[in-house]
Amino acid sequence: MSDAANAPRGESPPGSPDATDPTPRVVRKMFSAVAPRYDFLNHFLSAGRDIVWRKATAKALRRVLERPDSRVVDLCCGTGDLAFELELYSAGRVFGTDFCHPMLLLAKMKARRHSTLFLEADTLALPFPDEFLDVATIAFGFRNLASYGSGLREIRRVLKPHGILAILEFSEVRWPVFGPFFRFYFRHMLPKIGTWISGVRGPYQYLHDSVSKFPNQQALSELLCAEGFQSVRYANFTGGVAALHLAEKA
Repeated sequence: MSDAANAPRGESPPGSPDATDPTPRVVRKMFSAVAPRYDFLNHFLSAGRDIVWRKATAKALRRVLERPDSRVVDLCCGTGDLAFELELYSAGRVFGTDFCHPMLLLAKMKARRHSTLFLEADTLALPFPDEFLDVATIAFGFRNLASYGSGLREIRRVLKPHGILAILEFSEVRWPVFGPFFRFYFRHMLPKIGTWISGVRGPYQYLHDSVSKFPNQQALSELLCAEGFQSVRYANFTGGVAALHLAEKA
């Protein structure tokens, strides 16, 4: 695993559209604490739907991934699950980046059966030259960026012209009957279950709080357009529990 130089650390709240602190310590600390149980909790708390959503994300990018010269990075890659799904279709090179060292250690252990190259790096200061990548993905990590705008500008920098950005993130549930039930579960039950299983207070309450403040499908689409992306579209998964936004560098 290669270690890129980390950007300066700070204390501003994560998940802010306007903050400029590139690597909030609170996010790194939370994910480091839950790393040993992270994969299990992802699958358990979503009833396995997160696996389906990642597979659908990789499949949506298949046409580009199958090119022999393609380069793709999974940002905020955690333990590497989406990167490995991308690798299934890739005839080129797959990278994974994250600033949480314990998560990357787990990804590296899983990567013994894969070819993905993992780099320790902040999404707001990526270790790639300009116009280097054909695809950038980020699954359930975009809302944790200290600055959404700065993150999108850095991603746009490393993408080739017409390169594709794929953001898989929690969103606004649109199913009328399922919506109230899910919101009750997400607000009252998920934080307690996550805390009980992980043994760590805070991260799963933060999950609810950060999702509740995150832009919905339309607002995120508008943000992508404002930051220089085009052909923006999205698909809802499980009624909008998660949404996949696809956009091209203009």
